[in-house]
Amino acid sequence: MLSMTIAQTALFAPERVETAEDLAPRVGRSAEWIRKRSGVRERRIWDGPVEVLAAEAVRGLGLSEPPDLLINCGLTPRQLIPDTSTFVARELGWSAMPCFSVHATCMGFLVGLQQAAALLATGSYERIVLVAAERGSICRDFDQPESSVLIGDGAGAALITRGEGALIDWRMKTFPEHAELAQLEGCGVHRHPNDPETGPGHNLFHMAGPRLYRHGLKHMTQMLDDLFDDVDIAPEQVRAVVPHQASGPAMDAIVRYFSSEVVVDVVGAYGNCIAASMPMALASVSSELERGDHVVLMGTGAGLSVGAALIRW
Repeated sequence: MLSMTIAQTALFAPERVETAEDLAPRVGRSAEWIRKRSGVRERRIWDGPVEVLAAEAVRGLGLSEPPDLLINCGLTPRQLIPDTSTFVARELGWSAMPCFSVHATCMGFLVGLQQAAALLATGSYERIVLVAAERGSICRDFDQPESSVLIGDGAGAALITRGEGALIDWRMKTFPEHAELAQLEGCGVHRHPNDPETGPGHNLFHMAGPRLYRHGLKHMTQMLDDLFDDVDIAPEQVRAVVPHQASGPAMDAIVRYFSSEVVVDVVGAYGNCIAASMPMALASVSSELERGDHVVLMGTGAGLSVGAALIRW
C-alpha cells in the first residue's frame, strides 16, 4: 500500500463534435451501425497541437503554483524528440521542472498513477501532475470501420499528492503473444518513414477487435478475481469503477462484474480517447466521491496488457 491522494482532476473536451451521422459516410456504414457496434454516439475532434490539448486539461486543475513533477501519460506524441512532456511544460510556462512520459498505450494513466505514488513514497516529490492528451483521430483508418468509429480526442489531468488516500493494490500483466491484435506499425524503425516499403497505411491504427475483446475480457476478469481475493474489500464495497473507455461492448462486459450504478461510462459521449479516457472518466465522477471511498481503475491496452488499481480516495 502506497500513501497518495488524487487531490484534483480535470478533463478537457474539444469543442468540435463529430457524430455517428457525420462519420457514417466516411466508413460506409449507417449511423445506427456505428452506435450499436461501438457504443459511441459522438466524439470530439482536435486539430491543434497535442501539447496545447494537454495544457488545457492541466489548466483545468486550477493550480496556484507549478507541481514538482509533470508526467505525460498520453500515447500520441508531438514528435519523437524531445519528449512531448517538454512541450506541455513549455505551453504551461513551466521551466526548470522535471518532466517525462510513460508509454503504456491505453493504460498510460494507470501506469503513471503507480509511478507517481512510488515517487511520492521516496520523498523525492510532493506534488505530481499526470496528464494524458490524445489526438488519435488523425490516426484512424476509415477502411477499417470497427476501429475507426471508436476513436475520439480529449485530455484528462490529475494532481497527485501525499494525504489520507492510498494506492491499496496495483497490478498489470502483458501478453505479447497478442501484440499484433492492436498496432500502429509506423513512426519507428520497424516501418521508418524513409523506408521505401513504408506506406501511408502503416501510420494508421489497426485492430482485430473481436479477438482483442475476447482475450482482454478473459485476462481482465482473472485479474479482478485475483485482486479481490488478495484484499479485504469486496467488489460490492467499491464506490466507483473507472475503466478505460474501450467501447460500448467492453463497458457492457464490466457491468457483468460490477453493478452498473458504480461503473463510470462516458464512451458514448467521448469515444475511446486512448490513454486520456481513464482520467477523463475519473474527472467526470470525482465530485461525487468522498474521502475514504474505494475506487477501482482498470483497463486493457495494446500489448496485450491488462491492469487494475484499487485506491482509497
